[in-house]
Amino acid sequence: MLIDFLKYFENSEFEQLEKSDIEKYMFDRIKHQKISTSKQNIMIHAIKFYYEKVLGRPRELYELTRPKSSKSLPNVLSVEEVQRIINAPENLKHQVILYAMYSAGLRISEVINLRVEDIHPDEGYIFIKDAKGKKDRQTVLSEVFVEKLEVYLKRYKPSYWMFEGQEGGQYSTSSIQKIFRRAVDVAHVNPWATPHTLRHSFATHLLQNGVNLRYIQSMLGHASSKTTEIYTHVMHVNNRTILSPLDLIMGRNKKDVP
Repeated sequence: MLIDFLKYFENSEFEQLEKSDIEKYMFDRIKHQKISTSKQNIMIHAIKFYYEKVLGRPRELYELTRPKSSKSLPNVLSVEEVQRIINAPENLKHQVILYAMYSAGLRISEVINLRVEDIHPDEGYIFIKDAKGKKDRQTVLSEVFVEKLEVYLKRYKPSYWMFEGQEGGQYSTSSIQKIFRRAVDVAHVNPWATPHTLRHSFATHLLQNGVNLRYIQSMLGHASSKTTEIYTHVMHVNNRTILSPLDLIMGRNKKDVP
């Protein structure tokens, strides 16, 4: 990074360069090399180190404008697309794994670490142990998932881990990724979808059904509500999910909407 900078200004006096010169260099590199946000930051750190530590220049003279990280919205599937994906596998275990991911908003790592004892049908929740950030939490237990799970337990009889590999032990991340990819191909849905898309879809569909954002935050295990609030930006706005205040004051409800 720094070598490129030094070559760019090899015919210039480095100590005479101004902030505008350096920013022009940055813009030129970003425009022509399409460097990522992370590489832009690495480049800035290298230049600042050179001017502040090597040349001994004051820090404030070279405080460059930092690139903002892009904030992309999560990829979300429709209810119909989810149904096609989770029902695509013919293998019962594969189907139950996908049911678990969507019905409870689980990460792949949480599916892998799910134990038989973590399912609590009487209390209606799934216990997630040592999730991201080493925090335990509870999430919703779907009645439909329970019915599917009962058939699975009778057939496979897992002893400790809910989903075991062919040779015992925990299921692998790569195996679940392959299961999901095959399901997407069979279902003919968005090819950009990933296993994590089921988790995004879980949260968005709950929000569309009027579930309080705080509950969704708790079920997903988000430390900050700001992380969960991103799902408010991917909701489909139409008269099936949201009533205009005009409809409300005129006494209309969803079933009245044509």
